[in-house]
Amino acid sequence: MKIVDKRVVYDGFYKLYKVKLETDGTILEREIFDTGQAVAALVFDTVRQRYIFVEQYRLATNTDVLEIVAGMHDKPSESLEDATRREIEEETGYTVDKITSIASYYSSPGAFAEKLTIFYAEVSKKASEGGGLADEHEDIKIVEVAPADLENLTIEDGKTLIAIQWALLHKQQ
Repeated sequence: MKIVDKRVVYDGFYKLYKVKLETDGTILEREIFDTGQAVAALVFDTVRQRYIFVEQYRLATNTDVLEIVAGMHDKPSESLEDATRREIEEETGYTVDKITSIASYYSSPGAFAEKLTIFYAEVSKKASEGGGLADEHEDIKIVEVAPADLENLTIEDGKTLIAIQWALLHKQQ
């Protein structure tokens, strides 16, 4: 397959592209939803021995969702690790002591262009209250979870499921 045409048909908070593909002399039309590159982190407070999750309203579910810290890697000069550190401080108030890569993947590559990189981050000091940025209209609640309760959480978010499974497999408890 070869992309022969790609154009933006919607350019808002996210982008939607109309794409023409050529395969064996046939032209196919498809759409790609592009949210950009994202980062996420399973955060563990080494002093309090608690995982730090966030809960916030998510439009697609029309409800609050319990998940790991996440955000966009939208500053080209910033490394994935630095973007993750920034998101952790914005959302939870913690500064990162140690960061380790867990996985990098496309959640649904048939239609979505977002690539997500997940990290495990250890923290021990709060620099601020967290809760998100007012200018981004974030209203984030911090949820602390004991390691023993990790596998009993009800989670509907894919990146969070991946991070929890990683923690359980690596006994980050």
